[in-house]
Amino acid sequence: MRDYDELISFLGEWGPFQRLIFFLLSASIIPNGFNGMSAVFLAGIPEHRCRVPPSANLSREWLNASIPRELQGGREGPSRCRRYRLESLANFSALGLQPGRDVDLSQLEQEKCLDGWEYSREIYRSTIVTEWNLVCDDDWKTPLTTSLFFVGVLMGSFVSGQLSDRFGRKSILFATMAVQTGFSFVQVFSTSWEMFTVLFLIVGMGQISNYVVAFILGTEILGKSVRIIFSTLGICTFFAIGYMLLPLFAYFIRDWRMLLLALTAPGVLCVPLWWFIPESPRWLISQGRFKEAEIIIRKAAKTNGIVAPAMLFDSTEMQDMKFQQQQKAYILDLFRTRNIAVITVMSLLLWMLTSVGYFGLSLNTPNLHGNAYINCFLSAIIEVPAYVIAWLLLRILPRRYSISGTLFLGGGVILFIQLVPTDLHILSVFLVMLGKFGITSAFSMLYVYTSELYPTIVRNMAVGATSMSSRVGSIIAPYFVYLGAYDRFLPYILMGSLTVLIGILTLFLPESFGNPLPETFDQMLRVKGFRNRQHTKHIRSSKKIEDSKTQITPL
Repeated sequence: MRDYDELISFLGEWGPFQRLIFFLLSASIIPNGFNGMSAVFLAGIPEHRCRVPPSANLSREWLNASIPRELQGGREGPSRCRRYRLESLANFSALGLQPGRDVDLSQLEQEKCLDGWEYSREIYRSTIVTEWNLVCDDDWKTPLTTSLFFVGVLMGSFVSGQLSDRFGRKSILFATMAVQTGFSFVQVFSTSWEMFTVLFLIVGMGQISNYVVAFILGTEILGKSVRIIFSTLGICTFFAIGYMLLPLFAYFIRDWRMLLLALTAPGVLCVPLWWFIPESPRWLISQGRFKEAEIIIRKAAKTNGIVAPAMLFDSTEMQDMKFQQQQKAYILDLFRTRNIAVITVMSLLLWMLTSVGYFGLSLNTPNLHGNAYINCFLSAIIEVPAYVIAWLLLRILPRRYSISGTLFLGGGVILFIQLVPTDLHILSVFLVMLGKFGITSAFSMLYVYTSELYPTIVRNMAVGATSMSSRVGSIIAPYFVYLGAYDRFLPYILMGSLTVLIGILTLFLPESFGNPLPETFDQMLRVKGFRNRQHTKHIRSSKKIEDSKTQITPL
């Protein structure tokens, strides 16, 4: 039986139909770049200090001295969460005493910010932090906000794989686009942190579902030679374009509600794509819906100016495909043999730890030295050459060595940051961006690698499951950033060590370079590098039969 790639080989690799699908699916990912990293600015933490109300009746001298000084990141500055007790300061002010001269400030009693905070407007006009005072005793809510977004992403990774395998790629693609855009719009009108966070979680569900399903849809429609370009220079580069536009929007729109509204609007432009993007013929065939698949293939041939064969499926192929269609897939199929289970577990770890490095470095950009908007833009634009390198590596080198090498680069550079002198800020930022380059390049190759390992019937489920694992990494990544408040090198040491570790583990995975996409579990077991008992047993039994035939052959 011919596989799907052979079946549609008459269409060519890069006709008008393929170019249309390539660019439309890639363009649908641009809003994901907005939403995926929007927390960098929506939840930005400006400089702040305790508010001293005018009713305190303090002299100018005592007003200036009302906030104690403390070390912050190796530098002395006004405390963010404490002030001297206002009742005592008012008494000293009324008596005409001078701070520092008549009164020893170090001996004064301190209190919390009972009257709220004053926030610097130098960088942000407003964020959810300033809106709901997510500082000091409530500072844990800021990383939790981002983590809960990625909890939604985690849930969406799992649900999208199951739903699109059951109901089709196209329907779930546009349903998740609607979820992402619709709930982002409702989020603009949040009246509390709790409401904002719950809506953010739902937006996360739609955000990753859209990305995963678009990736799978393009992988299944496009030919083998275009598939790698789509997965790297296509879908990933357009995500980076959305990511690059984020700091541009944020620079000119510094109020978080208006910024969120501006980031939501482009999602509406994806609605007309429904009439141009078809369902995956490969998925339709796996469901036994041959007539619908044939209509799409013939329409593609017409678009490319090619005459399709009179008969696309012969009776034998249809019977074989119907048999394949009867093989229902479940999540446990990813663990159906010991060898497949080991590959799945290793893939889950690879995705999770790579995600920790990618999102940890991305979310940490406001904490780097220099302008937060420029640093975010640099973090986004470095992804473009990373995707180009990933594409080149996927074309010429085995998958394992490509992914492992870029992970070694990213992790090693991040570990080196702790050795940079504190006054060489530019070098530190350069090393962070170089580390982001290596990890991003590896991350983009994971989608291609995973989709090549698993057959059609569970391919979307496998990508969804491993992507779900990566979201576990993204959930804990904000807390890696949070550790920087205690030691600014600690996040880099942890992320670098984990990245190097997973780079070593990658070398033990099987190699899929040069193999056609598997259609069934049997074909998956024959992918280069697999060591399956059934396959080994089959080979041994075949050899025994051949040997016995050789022994009874007359001279």
